[in-house]
Amino acid sequence: MSLTLLVLADPSASWLKLLEKLGPDINVIVSNDVTKVRESAAQADVIINGTSNPPLLSAAIPPARRAKWIHSLWTGVDNVLCPEVLASPLPLTNGRGVFRRPLAEWTVGAMLYFAYNMRRMIRQQQAGVWEAFTTEEIQGKTLGIVGYGGIGSTAAELARPFGMRIIALRRRPELFQTDALVDESFALAKLDQMMAASDYILLAAPLTEETRGMIGAAQIAAMKPTGVLINVGRGAVVDEPALVQALENGKIRGAALDVFAVEPLPADHPFYKMENVLLSPHTADHVRDFIHLAVESFLENLRRFRANEPLLNLVDKHAGY
Repeated sequence: MSLTLLVLADPSASWLKLLEKLGPDINVIVSNDVTKVRESAAQADVIINGTSNPPLLSAAIPPARRAKWIHSLWTGVDNVLCPEVLASPLPLTNGRGVFRRPLAEWTVGAMLYFAYNMRRMIRQQQAGVWEAFTTEEIQGKTLGIVGYGGIGSTAAELARPFGMRIIALRRRPELFQTDALVDESFALAKLDQMMAASDYILLAAPLTEETRGMIGAAQIAAMKPTGVLINVGRGAVVDEPALVQALENGKIRGAALDVFAVEPLPADHPFYKMENVLLSPHTADHVRDFIHLAVESFLENLRRFRANEPLLNLVDKHAGY
């Protein structure tokens, strides 16, 4: 079966070489130019979103009358769910779960960073200061997880051998019934209660209308003074001004942040200078060849598509993930 793939990406991107092995019956068109995308879309059987530029996808959908499927290489789809995609009957799949392991490992690293006060270690080393101080274990501490999908469940899996207690919240709490990793589960209405019970809070929720700003001043105020907020999901899930205020006033111990409401984070943002913030420029999942993992996930779905098998990682467009 001959197929045409329309890839929305920079034509110079190195990962495009992975598509060269698809064979002569696969025609690949690559562009990040809106005009060319609009012109090429009519030929497309499959549209691949490899960019964070929403207007490209918006331009591709209306003329893509023979297309059967849309795939986004990334996990988050808040930038993908443009009106054209929402109105289209085409199935949408994504890279859900592809980066769950590095994000979960980064979460464990962030907890160890705060537990062992590694910022102080680095500061003393740089200053040539030998001064002993007391640290703590993460054994026996409680990890609360908001958004128990691939990232959250993998973080629970990695935290369990450290002797941590795992509590978690998800939109459908009944799904916890068969999960041996979770010691206690919470429904959304009990969010504040879960925040209060946690030593570390991991945010791994997608950005939807329900989750936007869900971690606000009240939720942060519910945290322990020794609590640490870790966000690897979406920046806008957190009310950042409320978090800044809590961090400045010492209401919580700290925050480890990989995602932000506005990216790149403006150079004058207070997060940069805060001693109690561990800041990553949205690169916690940028392990070596990370983009290759996303492309391999697409290639598996392409194999399934050609074999008329069910596609993996179907997105519920209206739920937002």
